Amino acid sequence: MAGLLAGQGAMRHGAATMRAFADLLDGLIYTRSRNAKLKLIVDYLRAVPDPDRGWAMAALTGELDLPGVKPAVIRALIEERVDPVLFRMSRDYVGDTAETVALLWPKPLVVPDAELLGIAQAVDRLAALSRSDTPAVLAAMLDRLDADERFALLKMATGALRIGVSARLAKTALAQAFALDVEAVEEVWHGIAPPYTALFDWAEGRGDQPTSADVPVFRPFMLAHPLEDLRVDLADYAAEWKWDGIRVQLVHVAGQTRLYSRTGDDITASFPEVARDFATPGVLDGELMVKGDAQGAATEEGGAASFNALQQRLGRKVVSAKMLAEAPAFVRLYDILYDGEEDLRGLPWSERRRRLEAFVPQLDAGRFDLSTVIAAEHFSALEGIRAGARDAAIEGVMLKRRDSPYVGGRKTGLWYKWKRDPLTADCVMLYAQRGSGRRSSFYSDYTFGCWTEQGELLPVGKAYSGITDDELKMLDQFVRNHTTARFGPVREVEKTLVLEIAFDSIHASKRHKSGVAMRFPRIARIRTDKPAAEADTVAALKRMIT
Repeated sequence: MAGLLAGQGAMRHGAATMRAFADLLDGLIYTRSRNAKLKLIVDYLRAVPDPDRGWAMAALTGELDLPGVKPAVIRALIEERVDPVLFRMSRDYVGDTAETVALLWPKPLVVPDAELLGIAQAVDRLAALSRSDTPAVLAAMLDRLDADERFALLKMATGALRIGVSARLAKTALAQAFALDVEAVEEVWHGIAPPYTALFDWAEGRGDQPTSADVPVFRPFMLAHPLEDLRVDLADYAAEWKWDGIRVQLVHVAGQTRLYSRTGDDITASFPEVARDFATPGVLDGELMVKGDAQGAATEEGGAASFNALQQRLGRKVVSAKMLAEAPAFVRLYDILYDGEEDLRGLPWSERRRRLEAFVPQLDAGRFDLSTVIAAEHFSALEGIRAGARDAAIEGVMLKRRDSPYVGGRKTGLWYKWKRDPLTADCVMLYAQRGSGRRSSFYSDYTFGCWTEQGELLPVGKAYSGITDDELKMLDQFVRNHTTARFGPVREVEKTLVLEIAFDSIHASKRHKSGVAMRFPRIARIRTDKPAAEADTVAALKRMIT
């Protein structure tokens, strides 16, 4: 009997940890204040024991990977239990699969015996399952939870929280919870695997600060603030081009090489040629691009192709020999964090630049080159140089204080980014569908098009940002009042509303019927004053390609 009572206590404790995580997600979803979000996470981390809080942190920071739990598995489970048409209609209305399933999941005919199901138990079970065994076990878990807990489990398992919490915010909360320096947390974070037991031992004084010696770990990138209307003295700031690739960190330690993205994802497998050719101990910061005239963007042999060309290589676990030959990757280097085992981050930018210039000649010149410092006597001269830049691979200008150390995150006054002025085009709204997260009740994702020479509207892009809450409500009402056809979650609308679309650049694309692909399109204005017949043409967009 004593053992049974002890087991029931453990069950209550396990259920409480899942309930606590569900309450945390609920609070974070309905709170827009950064400080309020911090307090919610701080309180959670102080109240919930290991290893549940560690797995919760992994979920909040995007570090939890349960490959057996796919959206298709979840959809199949719910469609076995409720009418598939009802599910699809509900999903269309709610806008989120996890929330829809959590609400629709029926009570089992036979209530299962209570069973320990905290976060750690759920993760341990799901991680150990084969894909064929996952559906039955996941269904049994969902049978034992209420709607809020089902939502928490599904969001955690699929890695798609979308609750307005960045990895940096979660780490800041952890630092605040245990009076740690957030930069110290960032420094050790990527050297520890979930559920971060060693990290919490250190945070609560039960262990030493973890180290990452002889492990090729990621270090947080130093980021820049937008320059906006500020002018700086070039005696204090150095200027260099901001290249349109993806920011990467190269790490070679103890014979191991890793290539990390800006978010700390290991992308080594996608760019094996870069990892192979970086065999000098150190840590470098640079821009990953591909060479050649792919998509017609490079202006010289061996130059950088457009971002659209780079996209063909992103996310691939296996890279073909053909792709390696047609779109070879290279890194344009910005900074050096470590030279061998020597940490250079505390040095001023000017000294790190000197060290980088001395480091680069050791590397394969075909795979690594140095980002050029722009020679400009004063800010007005730099404005002219920036305005005259025509290379499609240039995104703008970076301004870096010559005495700035290399520190993770954005620090006011040290680095600024000065992007090229966006291109704009007047386009006609063609289709709309509901968004996700906070916007799941609104039609907030818009497909827009331009005119062909034959007088037809051809889709040229999709945008879901750039508008205020009031403008979102206005566009949502327009979609509801002017729908002409429905295709699942997508509504076709009357071709009467013009949107001014801003975008960073535009490139030729064989993958799109229009022949063009916009880089970061967003809505600049709603042009209720302009008739659809006066919107731009596809030919006009093609003339913008540099």
